Formats: sequence, structure tokens, C-alpha cells
Amino acid sequence: MTDHAIATRGLVKRYGQQEAVNGLEMRVPAGAVYGFLGRNGAGKSTTIKMLMGLARPDSGSASVLGLDCATQTLDILRRVAFVGENKVLYDELTAEEMVRFTRSFYPRWSEPAAEACARRLELPMRQRFKTLSKGNRAKVWLLLAVGQAAELLVLDEPTAGLDPVNQDTLLQLVAEGAGAGTSTVFFSSHDLAEVERICDWVGIVDAGRMLMEARLDDIREHYRLVIAEGRDLPMERAAPVLSATRSGSFSRYLVARDADGFAARLRSLGASVPEVTPLSLRDVFLELVRKEDPCTSGNAGATLAAPSVAS
Repeated sequence: MTDHAIATRGLVKRYGQQEAVNGLEMRVPAGAVYGFLGRNGAGKSTTIKMLMGLARPDSGSASVLGLDCATQTLDILRRVAFVGENKVLYDELTAEEMVRFTRSFYPRWSEPAAEACARRLELPMRQRFKTLSKGNRAKVWLLLAVGQAAELLVLDEPTAGLDPVNQDTLLQLVAEGAGAGTSTVFFSSHDLAEVERICDWVGIVDAGRMLMEARLDDIREHYRLVIAEGRDLPMERAAPVLSATRSGSFSRYLVARDADGFAARLRSLGASVPEVTPLSLRDVFLELVRKEDPCTSGNAGATLAAPSVAS
């Protein structure tokens, strides 16, 4: 068994002159609940389409459960439960009929998991799909994914457009492991709160590039914002510094580990360091995706990619 449920290497996808995904490097550990976090238009859905064989990369490679996404799509789909952004089902069928239809394609189908999910979701199983509310339609999709008892559950913006009650129900199911036999959960989101609530790993993507991957516990325990005042301070481009910005004589550093040691090094260069502050996931996200002028070469706000800690 591979150590990574999903891995990409230099993944690129262009639409005309637009690079939707730009050299993406991602490692999703097997067994993780991994939040693929980014703003709208960051490249999340395009990446998932390539992972599921719905789009071909222009360069680079991707694998899911050790299988090549470009050449082994059918093998991947047999082992992965996928809920995409464009959810289409047969309008005239009921949820009960869709379960009977779907389970015939999946030898690992778990009837107990599907029944438990339907009860939790309070789904009207005998109502035609076309008459269901948007929230109940999303629940049917999750039910069909859970029942597959897949090795990997992939969800693309699963709570988009849902009311808070339905969002809470869906997230609770994912947080509890969704379905029997599912060992890894990968879902995209732009909602920091839902990622922080249920994930143990997070990858932050912007403009099609992976800015960082980390365990959420590591972010809480080790990530710090270091603010220093001084002239000609170095703008780090290597671990442990993930990003650096400058405004006047003040520099801001997002540091992934040993922030006290880094602050001591700045002091040895003559800087004063008035602040070393713990960071939430929200703080880290905003520091990484902020669009200021880079602080090197006359620009501020350089976003520096961190080495993947999942590899």
C-alpha cells in the first residue's frame, strides 16, 4: 500500500492562455482527512477533475491509490467514491431506486453504512429526485458515495449552496468517517471553518500552486508570525520561513517551526523583534494568499512555497 492516497508532481492544466493549475505538488497521506483549501478560482476543481480522469493535464503527473490518473482511470473510479461540483442524477428515480442501481456497480457496497447514512440524513427515500430540495439532493449524493465503502472519498465543495443545518449534517458525517471502509477523505473547500472543524491535514492552494501542506496540529503548535523592525533584513526563501512581507522598516515572517530560534537570528542581525504570535489556520491562509508587492526585487508580499511535510 502506498504511503500517499493522492500524489501530484508538477501538475499543469491550461485553458487557452490561462494556467488553472501551475506545477502543483501535493501529497495526501493515506488515512488522512485532507482539506484542499483555496479561494474560488484557485484551481481546486480543475485539480480534482484531473485526479478523476475528467480532464487531462498538459504536463506533470498524478496518482490516486498508486494508480496513474492518465492511464488507469477506470481502476481509480472502482476504488474511489467521488462527489463532483456538477451533480446530475436521474430525475425520475427515487433515492431508494438510485441506491439499488448504484450498488450493482460496487462489489464493496455496504448496505449497513448506506442505511445508517440515510437515517442520519433523514432522507425521503421514496421521493423522486426532481422533487427534492437542493439540500436533500446533496444528501443523496453523499449517501451514494458513503455506500460504496471506498478506499478514498473525494468531495468537491460538498457544502456549497447548502443552508447551515444541512452543512452541519454533511460535515458531521464526513468527520465521523463517512462510510465503513473509507480510509482517506479528500475534500475541497474555500470555507476555513469547515476545514478546521473536520480535517487533520490541510493543503493551501492559490493561483494553481500549492503554497503549503501541513498537519493542522502542527499549525496550531508550531506556526508563528514573527514581526521584526530593522533595515536590510533577509527575506528568507527556505524552510522554516513560508512567506515574508515588508512595510517600511517592518518585516513579517510566517515561520513553520523554531520561531524563537529564527527571531534570535534576526536579533543577531540588529533587528528588534517585538512580536512572535501563534497563528490560526485563518491567519496562515491570509498570510499566504495576500496579494501585496513582493518584498524582494522591489516587491512586497512574496509568497514562498513550503517544502511538503507530507512527503
